[in-house]
Amino acid sequence: MTPAALRLDGAAVELGGRTVWHDVSLEVEPGEFVAVLGSNGAGKSTLLKVALGLVPLAAGTASVLGRPPGEANAAIGYLPQRRSWDASSRIRGVDVVRLGLDGARWGVPLPRLGPDEGSRRVDEVTELVGAERYARRPIGTLSGGEQQRLLIAQALVRRPRLLMLDEPLDSLDLTNQVSVAALVQRICREEDVAVLLVAHDVNPILGYLDRVVYFAGGTAVAGTPEEVITSETLSRLYAAPIEVLLCSDGRRVVVGQPEAPHLHSARHEH
Repeated sequence: MTPAALRLDGAAVELGGRTVWHDVSLEVEPGEFVAVLGSNGAGKSTLLKVALGLVPLAAGTASVLGRPPGEANAAIGYLPQRRSWDASSRIRGVDVVRLGLDGARWGVPLPRLGPDEGSRRVDEVTELVGAERYARRPIGTLSGGEQQRLLIAQALVRRPRLLMLDEPLDSLDLTNQVSVAALVQRICREEDVAVLLVAHDVNPILGYLDRVVYFAGGTAVAGTPEEVITSETLSRLYAAPIEVLLCSDGRRVVVGQPEAPHLHSARHEH
């Protein structure tokens, strides 16, 4: 049987003497598109760091692609929280994608006499994310949505089995958020890649998801959006009255205290 892309059983994390979350059990299957939700400081990004082996568990167990965290990193594509590119940056989009292949190597690359396997793979993922039209332009001149597509291509260039994206929709307008969500869903289906996407607002991506993991109250609940983003479940997680309103267009509006995750202004956490 193919192992789960990520499995946690009774997992807990402590940082600086504080319990970030505890008693978290979840499973992400190959080819599944899962959003990681919750308010600031709830531990969404910490989940990705646990999967990478950067943060140890204080209790429970974790496995990534059937192996202990940190041992399967060569099969993980990781896009950290959004970087900014100066408008004067002259590095081309294809060069940024290529860094996903050989960015860890030292020295000046030797000139190539013709297309190599790496170049062919860069062209392949650039086309996969729909960026071939502008990939050879300086990345500093591209829009936020165009840059994000190229960064996703960088994370995909090594053919990962698990793709982890930390707030890739941050600072994008609604059109680009939906476009990136559709792209990620297509990658799941065509490449059979499991995806963990950290987000503040689930609504732009709601129609593309298989499941969500919602962090709050020092723990997490996993399931379909219809199972998790409910008044009953969120009230239990927050230990406070929370009401989830279902709009006619399918959007879900969270009302109550603490405020809904997508209304928070600060964007960074553990």
